[in-house]
Amino acid sequence: MKFKKFHILIWLLLAISVANAQKTEVTISFNEHFFDTLLDAVFRHSGPPEFPLARNEINRRDAEIERRVRNSEFGPTHSFTLKTRNTELETQFRRFGGENPICKETIQLLRESNGVRTSVRFRDGKIYAPLAFAGNYNPPFIGCVPFSGIAETNIELEFDLTNQRLIARANVLKVSLTGTGGVGGNVIARLIQSSIDKRINPIEIIRLDKLSFVVPIQNSSNLKMKAVGIRHEITNGVLSVYVAFEFLKA
Repeated sequence: MKFKKFHILIWLLLAISVANAQKTEVTISFNEHFFDTLLDAVFRHSGPPEFPLARNEINRRDAEIERRVRNSEFGPTHSFTLKTRNTELETQFRRFGGENPICKETIQLLRESNGVRTSVRFRDGKIYAPLAFAGNYNPPFIGCVPFSGIAETNIELEFDLTNQRLIARANVLKVSLTGTGGVGGNVIARLIQSSIDKRINPIEIIRLDKLSFVVPIQNSSNLKMKAVGIRHEITNGVLSVYVAFEFLKA
């Protein structure tokens, strides 16, 4: 009898929660060690992530080179007329820094470069992520240039309500390059930001529907949790994400 009364009481409490669309918060905490361990596992088990430099930036560069070649802007030694055969134009185009089939214009994320490791760090209430990388760039007149360096990024957290996800976006603050001899630093920085936007962002951190659970109630009904918002704070080197849930009738 006591058990039956207790069951009725629980049902009434849940029913009231549904009627008032009661909300609650779930706290998820991450420290820097968690991300270090995660990155170690990623690089150990899947190898360095690699992706091509942003295609639209390269296309703009190649189009400018082709225009200059066609207009004989490289001087009398390399002058053409528009009647030049396509094969000759292609040879000259590639010679002066157009898309080079033997120069793989890609960026590869590294675990470490020049003593700096790819990591996630919490500083002054913000999330920073230095990204170590290496790659190849094919600037005009120079040819294939290998480079490496560090991209200093700031991480912004976002709540994707439609897909019930906590996501992050990396914004490049500064790029420090080595190996280019000062060639194309600004262009490479733009290429890296464009490539990160297209190939990395957004970064899915957690699928919040996986945190939900179903509570059985009377009359074959269920209660489910739905994430409706997030907030976060960083204290003492720990990122705490507060996820607001509401209980809904399934």
